[in-house]
Amino acid sequence: MQEILLNLPYFGPVTHFREIVKPTLIWFENEDNYQKQTYRNRMYIYGANGKLLLNIPIKHLPKSPVKQYQKYKEVRIDNDMKWQKQHWKSLKSAYQTSPFFEFYEDELAPLYNRDFEYLMDFNYACFETISECLQLDIDYKKTTEYIKQPENLLDKRNLINAKVAVEIPPYNQVFQEKEGFLSNLSILDLLFNEGPNALMYLNAMK
Repeated sequence: MQEILLNLPYFGPVTHFREIVKPTLIWFENEDNYQKQTYRNRMYIYGANGKLLLNIPIKHLPKSPVKQYQKYKEVRIDNDMKWQKQHWKSLKSAYQTSPFFEFYEDELAPLYNRDFEYLMDFNYACFETISECLQLDIDYKKTTEYIKQPENLLDKRNLINAKVAVEIPPYNQVFQEKEGFLSNLSILDLLFNEGPNALMYLNAMK
């Protein structure tokens, strides 16, 4: 069985889940350094005015003359920003008219009604929830040390980079008559628009 090494995103893009649904063992990188402009704390959805960024605010390290590195698992969420209310409001506004939002709403809403201290803990909760929505029984493990040069692992950690544009096969989207098809948005976009067919779509991707 092929084993894949991935970073853990915030409701990652469709291409991230294309890898996850393969018959494989997933290793999530738990020991890497936090990096900005990645899907670790952001996702993109299709809003009424086009592509919309939802960003989780984090508590940054104090300023220092020496460059500091912070491990992803140690990054704390800045819950003073009341971001959960804003994210859930944005999701409802974008997808409440989609075919399957109401079907999954009760499973997703609790994530935005309780505080999480650490970003990674929240993202694992999101992953477990989306796995249930997709009816996936995922076999995954967490690394215990940073894997600099993976051996016998397919390294897909580059998928966490939010600055790389990727084209994927189109599916129906709520506002596509306005802006056309927007590629590789959050897995939630696929879920709310395609429902149970989302898994079939992911398995059909190359």
